[in-house]
Amino acid sequence: MNWRELAGHAEALGFTPQDAVRWLSPRELARAGVKVVVSQVFADFADKRELQGSLPVEPIVLPDPDALGPGHAQPVPTAAHRDGDVWIDFTADTGDGFDATYTVASLLGADEVAVEVDGREQRLPRGSLLVLGGDEVYPSASARNYEDRMLGPFEAALPRDRVAADDRPLLVALPGNHDWYDGLTAFLRIFTHRRSIGGWLTAQSRSYFAVQLPHRWWLLGLDSQFGTYIDEPQLSYFERTVSSQLQPGDGIILCSATPTWVKSVHDPTAFDSLIWFDQHYLRNRPVGVDTYEPTGASVRLWLTGDSHHYARFAERFAGEPEDLPPEPDPRRRQLITCGLGGAYLSATHHLEPRLELPSTGSRVREREPSAGYAVSDKVWPGRDDSRRMSRRLAQPWRPEWLPLRNPGMGELFAGIHAFGFLVLLSVYAQAGRSTHVGVLRRSDAFDGAQFALHTLVVGAVVGGLVLGTWWWRSRGVRRPDPTTGVLLAQVGLMLVLLLLAMVVPWGSALPGFVVLLLATLLVSVVGGAVGPALLAVQVVLARSGAPVGWQMSGQSVEDGKGFLRIRMGADGEVTVFPLVVRESVHDWELEQLPGGRARPVAAQPSRVELIEDPVRIARRAAPAVPATGPTVGGVERAP
Repeated sequence: MNWRELAGHAEALGFTPQDAVRWLSPRELARAGVKVVVSQVFADFADKRELQGSLPVEPIVLPDPDALGPGHAQPVPTAAHRDGDVWIDFTADTGDGFDATYTVASLLGADEVAVEVDGREQRLPRGSLLVLGGDEVYPSASARNYEDRMLGPFEAALPRDRVAADDRPLLVALPGNHDWYDGLTAFLRIFTHRRSIGGWLTAQSRSYFAVQLPHRWWLLGLDSQFGTYIDEPQLSYFERTVSSQLQPGDGIILCSATPTWVKSVHDPTAFDSLIWFDQHYLRNRPVGVDTYEPTGASVRLWLTGDSHHYARFAERFAGEPEDLPPEPDPRRRQLITCGLGGAYLSATHHLEPRLELPSTGSRVREREPSAGYAVSDKVWPGRDDSRRMSRRLAQPWRPEWLPLRNPGMGELFAGIHAFGFLVLLSVYAQAGRSTHVGVLRRSDAFDGAQFALHTLVVGAVVGGLVLGTWWWRSRGVRRPDPTTGVLLAQVGLMLVLLLLAMVVPWGSALPGFVVLLLATLLVSVVGGAVGPALLAVQVVLARSGAPVGWQMSGQSVEDGKGFLRIRMGADGEVTVFPLVVRESVHDWELEQLPGGRARPVAAQPSRVELIEDPVRIARRAAPAVPATGPTVGGVERAP
């Protein structure tokens, strides 16, 4: 059965399966616009991060087979080890359509997944810690959305009674922008009260977290709230739980809600806040007023979601040739985006091949040596697939065609063009000192000069757009905002529809109001059909601005989901397995549970694949960070 049929069993399931969000449908666009405005205002005047300063500071510790030593927090009970290794799962951007979300949740909850590594099948056990990297629910945070789109599927994927009390995996989560749309209210109620989400147990007490992992690793999650500064209570939390305990040679995995390293290509300051935090609280720690000492620790792996694809940027060492991809080397730092938890698939063919961090124009560049990073050859979706998929939005024979995939789009454009027609007709009638109907009735004996004039105006608008775009690109000038071109094209279509209505030979025997009604109906039908199709073509042709993101979000692609399974070996080396399922499950069966409850199970098992070869990361940087005496320097406010 499909998700709609499952929704008929909502009482037995305990939640109602939902369809994937249609991001370009008029209702969703209006709702998102309101949410963005309200949440930004709320964030400015009621920052929940500041209020969390009164909550207890409780670091999370996974037990280490070696002695932790005095002064460390008591471990949270969990089976952290399997055969001497520690396993962690990471995914982000969950809680969208049921099929995609539950496909990923089922794999995360399974005892193990089998995958082919170097030609041999390898079984990867379930992580003892699940990290959700942001945007746990779509389209916006609310108690109902969390229940139906995220909590219900995850609880069904790993029922609590199927996990031993001493083997329950922990769960930590970062809030993304969609979690912030209600001011973080629902997020804090769900993830910061030590509650069960099926077999998982939430472990954090704030919207950010610090986990002390075995083998001298740390996992940190920063809440940047719409890309703003890092608040003082959060800095104090990390100073007390992390900075004061870091030792030379410690490795750090740092999670953020957005891939600001990629955004730094267009905004040189985007990555500054994370670099500043790394400088003042991880590589160094405060030991007095404006006084810092090196910790000897270093961030070895940066993790994020937000962009719904998989992409890895590997550090380049000094002197390496720029024209060759970096060879696998555990000493390289890695920047990984993996937002494959359930939301629509994002494009990858627009990714920059190289990054320079901090980038030119960064406010911290003078105090931070710049390092180069190169994107991996293996991304998901692959670049060729990404280009091909992005074009489907403008292909009427595909189910991903914009008007088909986004209900209400045709009706919206029909209304827009009907309204525009009446406005333009009123303007033309007033200029000609005639009534609307009179203008239309003259169409069967239309004055040739007037017709030529209007045709010239329409041709000038459309031709000007084409020639202007060509001139702009040929001279290498910064391209105009594509959304302006979208608007102008629809205005040009309105003028064409006005001419169409005026040249139709409406019968003289029809009453005037009938002629006006028929003309308006004609314009709305043609505009409702042509308008969305024209928009789809413009979106696919866009190379910058917001329309580039619409190429994939408008399709709500549900397949190609996955997550990271991370192994921490006793030798201190981390291995990242980037896993993907090419097709989400769309055919489900019901498994009956005691007490009249039920849970969905896939009719056919999912086939898990590696996106690229496992990525090995050493705990120590290259070269090793020296552990010298205290240093003194001024500290500015976090960017």
